[in-house]
Amino acid sequence: MNFIKIFAPATVANVSCGFDSMGFAVENVGDEMTFRKTSQKGIEITEISGTKGLSLDPTQNVAGVVALAMLEKHPADFGIEITMHKGFSPGSGLGSSAASASGAAYGVNQLLGAPFSNLELTKFAMLGEKAACGTAIADNVAAAVFGGFVLIRSYQPLDIVKLPVPDQLRLVAIHPQIEVKTKDARDVLPTEVSLKKAVTQWANVGGLVSGLYSNNYDLISNSLTDVIVEPARKHLIPHFDLVKSAAIKAGALGAGISGSGPTIFAICKGDVVAQKVANAIDATYSNTNIDFNVFTSKINTEGVKTLIAS
Repeated sequence: MNFIKIFAPATVANVSCGFDSMGFAVENVGDEMTFRKTSQKGIEITEISGTKGLSLDPTQNVAGVVALAMLEKHPADFGIEITMHKGFSPGSGLGSSAASASGAAYGVNQLLGAPFSNLELTKFAMLGEKAACGTAIADNVAAAVFGGFVLIRSYQPLDIVKLPVPDQLRLVAIHPQIEVKTKDARDVLPTEVSLKKAVTQWANVGGLVSGLYSNNYDLISNSLTDVIVEPARKHLIPHFDLVKSAAIKAGALGAGISGSGPTIFAICKGDVVAQKVANAIDATYSNTNIDFNVFTSKINTEGVKTLIAS
């Protein structure tokens, strides 16, 4: 293989109760990237489209950081030229850096002959997350690499559990056109939590995992509650409570902050309910003076995938 074009999905991290430990991949929003072998060794990023402000310097770009680390671990007698088309904006709360990082890990691995496992690709992609936000978090990149829902059971050692996805599960998301920096969103988090809140939170994580395995939509709904992170962060997102309330009233199983925001996600059962929820959210935010976009999606169970290879 000398050339590959791939799709790297957007992701929703935390999923209300699973801060830094749960995430899932989005089917119809993401980045497209190409990787081409070159005679000149090293990594070259030749084009970035779809957004502004990202560096072409591979040492300053999350995709480049990941690719360089992989070539250091697995030296090759060729170089790799990378192009990126961002399908959604950085700072959206939908794992923009994670899509670039996981896409790079997948694409480079394919040109190297696929020597690395998905777990190893996740570790490489985490280097991109560290370069982007200072923390080597795994929830977004693991969801992008593995697809579907994932649970980060442990960071030391890294242990990723891929969870089943009920057939009728749908995503509705609204992205207000403002930026919430991950660092700012982390700075507002409490450094200590009460035992009562901790028990509530980990019980909800257990309930969500159980609901996914048993196709129990009521259990999924009852478990999509965050008593720790959401209350601390929601003031960073204009009209968050109004959007969440509108989504629930329209039939959503639950709603919350995607990653560090400002995107707000809602999980629904079935396409009909998802469209009702999307309409309700759209109507609610249309009364504000903030630009936004709303989309619906199935859950992406594949993760990063090949579009073209030669």
